Amino acid sequence: MFERFTKDARAVVTGAVEQAERGGAPAVDAEHMLLALLDKEGGRASFALAALGGGQWLESVRDALGEARRRGGLSQAEAEALAGLGIDVGEIVARVEEVHGVGAMSGDRVGPGTEAGAGKGSRSRHRPFGRDAKDVLVRALRVATSRRDRHIGDEHILLALTTRPGVPAEVLADHGVTYEAVTRVLYGGGEAKAG
Repeated sequence: MFERFTKDARAVVTGAVEQAERGGAPAVDAEHMLLALLDKEGGRASFALAALGGGQWLESVRDALGEARRRGGLSQAEAEALAGLGIDVGEIVARVEEVHGVGAMSGDRVGPGTEAGAGKGSRSRHRPFGRDAKDVLVRALRVATSRRDRHIGDEHILLALTTRPGVPAEVLADHGVTYEAVTRVLYGGGEAKAG
């Protein structure tokens, strides 16, 4: 499959691994794919993001991803649903971080006296792709195939992220980046979702 990836798509995959390393994550996940896309310039995905107002809200997307990570990966919608049941996720996060340090629920290695990514062998250790990151890549292949494209570009990764339920898609949708919006920008029309 990777032989069909464009240079830009390969840069996103490499960037996702670097994002996981920087955060001290044990595996690459869909969030890392999105962060790598946000950092990538000059590709079709960055064109689509810019056309959808990305220059104004890129930092907001990063902040929203960081907040979800602090909540242990819970999306805002999931936190609101729990609030409807009387469970204050913000209070739980605050209590856990009070005892165990900032980022304790995120899996990041940030705590009292430590830095993200610090620890024995964290930079040189191989970062496997988690189930959700693998799913994004498979969805990118499906998007490209449904469009009859012979390659998988960074735009296919962006489209795949918008179709997969979870925090990255929710955060993108909150900023007006949906499958339909990206398709309109890149191809001039809406289509059914692939994947």
